[in-house]
Amino acid sequence: MEYKVAILHDYLNQYGGAERVLEILLEIFPKADIYTLFYDERRLAGKFKANIRKTSFLDIPLVRNNHRLFIPLMSLAASCLKSLTSYDLVISSSAGYAKGFNVKGKKRLCYCHTPLRYAWEEEYMESQTVFPKLMVKTIGRLVAKKLQKWDKKTAKSFDGYIANSTYIAEKMKKYYGIEPEVIYPGADENTFFYDEKEIREEAYLMVGRLVHYKRFDLGIRACEKLGKNLKIVGTGPEEEGLKRIANPKHVEFVGRADDERLRSLYNGARALIFPQTEDFGLVAVEAQMCGLPIIALKSGGAKEIIEEEKTGVFFENQNEDSLIEAIKKFEGKKWDGAYISARAKRFSKNIFKDKMKEIINRYL
Repeated sequence: MEYKVAILHDYLNQYGGAERVLEILLEIFPKADIYTLFYDERRLAGKFKANIRKTSFLDIPLVRNNHRLFIPLMSLAASCLKSLTSYDLVISSSAGYAKGFNVKGKKRLCYCHTPLRYAWEEEYMESQTVFPKLMVKTIGRLVAKKLQKWDKKTAKSFDGYIANSTYIAEKMKKYYGIEPEVIYPGADENTFFYDEKEIREEAYLMVGRLVHYKRFDLGIRACEKLGKNLKIVGTGPEEEGLKRIANPKHVEFVGRADDERLRSLYNGARALIFPQTEDFGLVAVEAQMCGLPIIALKSGGAKEIIEEEKTGVFFENQNEDSLIEAIKKFEGKKWDGAYISARAKRFSKNIFKDKMKEIINRYL
């Protein structure tokens, strides 16, 4: 039997871990309709276009290019985004807003990347440089309280709940009173794999969207103090500011990289520097599949991915000194790329697909 399926995704104007999960869901349901607040075909190089069924009133160039400025309107836009038909299955793959889309389904499953950060985590709102700090402290707090009520209400509208990590499952229990199942996102073993023929360089690597909470600045400053080379892969709103503080002698901005180029960079780097708190951390999984050890902040999803002193090392505090000590500790050890790659396969795309199919079949 072929089911009629809708997938709800917050917005599509960037490509990251959540969008990789969306791609895998479309492998399970190739004909699924996608509902999203807005879609930027140019930035996504046409990905997902064939499946886009409906977008919101925010789907205009001004919002696509400056979406963080329109955060206060997103819950309203989500509530107004409705379907004209009912589906056999609705899957929300969301970090906040898509849970609130009014798309009807006989069964509704919530795959949660994180509870809505703007509602529950004041420090996350403060990190958004588009908002003046005074605004965050005053108007921002009022908006956050309203968003908390909205986020909690929309979270209760599903039949089943899945978290992308134990870290997020604990947040869902705290904020929503829900105890979800945990299914880790998966990386493609055929795309990201260990190539022992690649020669590892002396350069360290950082990968991701250039946004404040990922703390690329820490990696830059730590490497420069140690006289180490660093390659940064990705683009984003912090790019110009990071380039201003980086010494070109030590830091190279690679820009965007397709999967083939990224695999080569993972295989050729000395280690991945991962100084942020992530909900899960698909970049860390991809890197480890390529045999690359990780130097990570001991926080968030990284604790579920990394085996200390076997596939990486942790540092306790999110500052330069703590990261520098971790780099020194890392350099004093030998690393087995084949072992690191083998351990990462527990996060393979196929395992993710099989577990998602299992829970979907249970509900259908």
